[in-house]
Amino acid sequence: MSDPTPWIVAEDSGAVRKHAPATLRNREAIAAELAALLPACGTVLEVASGSGEHAAFFAERFPDLTFVPSDPDAAARASIAAWCAGLANVAPPLAIDAAVGAWPIAVADAVLCINMVHISPWEATVGLFRACAALLPPGGPLILYGPYREAGVETAESNLAFDESLKARDPEWGLRDVADVDRLAAEWGFARTGRVAMPANNLMLVYRSGGGT
Repeated sequence: MSDPTPWIVAEDSGAVRKHAPATLRNREAIAAELAALLPACGTVLEVASGSGEHAAFFAERFPDLTFVPSDPDAAARASIAAWCAGLANVAPPLAIDAAVGAWPIAVADAVLCINMVHISPWEATVGLFRACAALLPPGGPLILYGPYREAGVETAESNLAFDESLKARDPEWGLRDVADVDRLAAEWGFARTGRVAMPANNLMLVYRSGGGT
């Protein structure tokens, strides 16, 4: 399951650079899948970058890509900038609230969103697909990672407990049904072209406009 532990201050980083414990556990597995999904070159927008650790790790793993991290939270953007300092292929973090219509970026070749869909109101996921319909080229991937519910698949007890804890913190949060995400995607011209079972009861879902490969 996704780790509900709040960010902590990274060692010897002062108060700026934050550490999300889950990133060290999932970044290798995510990167292994991204190797087959991301374009050879171009721009990857990361929505809800959080601490910035994923952005820094992926930028080093894929040096021919330009990563554009983002987060609506100012403290997160400061942490992102600190983690990504010195990486030439990482742009300054953008202030993007997925639920808000106007985003400060016009185009991207791929969009990556890790552990946002369940820790945000549904409107954020709606806004994500709405924006990506304009941002991405035909066939460009929108890649989601996190825990989900699936029809016909038993939800792990740890994910059920996580879902309850999320809803206790905010009734608008919680694990989403893959079928609901698929229906939303179709409304904005996307089709799911990939589903990968990931460690710790997570999924990677891949959507492309027009269902392109």
